[in-house]
Amino acid sequence: MAKDAELKEEKKKKRKSDVADLAADDKKAKKEKRKSLAADADDKAEFDVPIEAITPIAVPLAGKKLSKKLFKTVKRASKARQLKRGVKEVVKSLRKGEKGLLLLAANITPVDVVSHLPVLAEETKGVEYAWVLSKEELGAASGTKRATSCVLVCATPQKRKDAKAPSAEDIAEWKEPLDECLDEVKKLEAVVQA
Repeated sequence: MAKDAELKEEKKKKRKSDVADLAADDKKAKKEKRKSLAADADDKAEFDVPIEAITPIAVPLAGKKLSKKLFKTVKRASKARQLKRGVKEVVKSLRKGEKGLLLLAANITPVDVVSHLPVLAEETKGVEYAWVLSKEELGAASGTKRATSCVLVCATPQKRKDAKAPSAEDIAEWKEPLDECLDEVKKLEAVVQA
């Protein structure tokens, strides 16, 4: 009887170790799959936008390098909640005199949806604007699953309803890249005007 109990215990331990080995192998396989998917996502991170889809009024249009920098800045601003998404929210902020960087998607149809925003941005002091190729990339960078036609990265820290005010480190995290991007967009506009 004791021998049977010992055999049962051994079988249990063996099954547990087999299950643990399978689970470990499964976890490794899942990690490798995630890594490969992430690598594929990085390769496909740039959405292909046909030239016909780009709006004729998309000037100044950011290049690949600048676009990548702009999207990183948008991600940081989104985490810090210093971002206005969509035409309605952006127009409201611009009319209130909000300062910052306006990014517009160049593949928006119909173009009338965002055609008034560059003029509004020029009228508002302290707002620079640039066009990026893809509304999908802009949406992904701003932290939404949907495509976004325009985004305003606010230059001044927004007041929050909760009692916690953002720390100086939190502000510096999105403010420094924003200032760099603003300088590059100004240079881009100067090249276009020349």
